Amino acid sequence: MSTFDYKPMYGGAHYDPEPAGGQVTSLSLYDGPDRTTFSAGAGPATRLRAGVYRFALPDVPPGRYWATVAFTPSEGAQPVKDESVRMDLPLGLGLVTSPEAVAKELGVPLPLTAEQRDDLLTAIRKAQADVVGYLGQPVIPQLVTRTALTPYWRRDEDLEDPESWPFEADDLVQVSAYCDRGDGTYDVDFLVGFDGAANDPVVRYVTTHAAESERLRPGGVGSQGRRVSSVSAEGQSISYESAPTTGQAGALPELSSLSRWKRRLFQPLNRPARPPWPYSSSRGRGY
Repeated sequence: MSTFDYKPMYGGAHYDPEPAGGQVTSLSLYDGPDRTTFSAGAGPATRLRAGVYRFALPDVPPGRYWATVAFTPSEGAQPVKDESVRMDLPLGLGLVTSPEAVAKELGVPLPLTAEQRDDLLTAIRKAQADVVGYLGQPVIPQLVTRTALTPYWRRDEDLEDPESWPFEADDLVQVSAYCDRGDGTYDVDFLVGFDGAANDPVVRYVTTHAAESERLRPGGVGSQGRRVSSVSAEGQSISYESAPTTGQAGALPELSSLSRWKRRLFQPLNRPARPPWPYSSSRGRGY
């Protein structure tokens, strides 16, 4: 069983109903965007932190689902429904995109067959491996749980801020969830490392390159080989479309577009020994 973390939308903005006495009550899955054929339901959700609620998802066949989330904005208020949620299940595969997203890029109709899904998963893993090699770091963070932590109490304390907790790591740290134990301590889930699935440029790169690799692979899902623009009446000549160049609309993103997340390696330079003060130009530390 997988989980889904939901951020309520109310009045066109993210909203946290619990402080006003509301609650996130249910999630309903449908097999189409018209939301007429009900597939499964879940709820109520558990509040992880301010504005984030977690559903335990039911076991359903792999595929794309359209969801409706019901919640009450405040105590005594009428329930509202959020129909902006769409998800590709199953979650938790360690990938930044899904076979359904790649299939839509290719123009392949859903639902996918088991063989199509397997081929697209392979293409995603290859494209994701290219990103990992370029960035020099994983694109899936590690979940680390610490129990009975006491936050650093400050006037402007924010429990979603990693600096609020006695936890250190030599990497990016995010607070995923925290649970009050009732004695002033908390159980806290930390995400350690770069979260590629939360960065649109990474998701776009992996999705488009996985789709292109399948399009060009003989026998691949949605394979067309080179794009044909025209064929003579007798079939004696064929013209092919030229791929858009970098910067043009429709061009594939390059790895260099992800350079801002590239892990930098620092190596101290070997410097000559500094003459002792007062003969050196500056005193320096340790002299």
